[in-house]
Amino acid sequence: MAAGCHSPPAATLFGSELLAARTNYPARWWAPVATNGAPAWEIFPQDAGPGEVILSKRNELGLLSNFAATPFTFRGKYYASLEGFWQMMKYPKSADDPRAKFPGLRWPCTREQVAQMTGFEAKRAGDLGSENMKRMGITWVTFEGKQMEYRPTVPGEHYRLIVAATEEKVRQNPEVKRVLLATGDLVLKPDHRQEPNAPAAWRYYEILMQIRTGLQRKNTRRPAR
Repeated sequence: MAAGCHSPPAATLFGSELLAARTNYPARWWAPVATNGAPAWEIFPQDAGPGEVILSKRNELGLLSNFAATPFTFRGKYYASLEGFWQMMKYPKSADDPRAKFPGLRWPCTREQVAQMTGFEAKRAGDLGSENMKRMGITWVTFEGKQMEYRPTVPGEHYRLIVAATEEKVRQNPEVKRVLLATGDLVLKPDHRQEPNAPAAWRYYEILMQIRTGLQRKNTRRPAR
């Protein structure tokens, strides 16, 4: 081969770079971020294993987080986020609710106000709700006036509500649906550390993969035009 016509050596790619190079996935989903000063709870994009992606709030995958401001209507009521929907179930529904009557408890927000919260604001409201549940010695939350176990060993009514609400979030927010489908067959992983053996409702990334599979099958069955 004549001088100057040699093909340049192929770039050496490793790990997530190789995955991004061989697929249509954006490389930014795995782009390393500085860990100094990061919150202790965070799992970083670069921590993903082979075939995995972290649902990091540092990029558009954060739309899939319960914290995201992705409003939806569920059973006739409007919620600003899945986190708001989740945490409001810890709050009294009315003055007749036993949680409202229990002596010494502080409820600085109403159930309706929590339903309109997003992100860490909703999480903080939920943390207070959890503290009050502990003080009362209760393990249940409510929805539409019905009590249900909050942390059952076997998925129950609370889990089914979270799945149904997540489906509505995806259905009613086109950009959320687009981002979810863009993850293809990647294994979704959380961007925060969870307790071992967390209840099924906590594993939002698994719920999202179930929803993604349903959407993919629906798209496959759709006849060509």
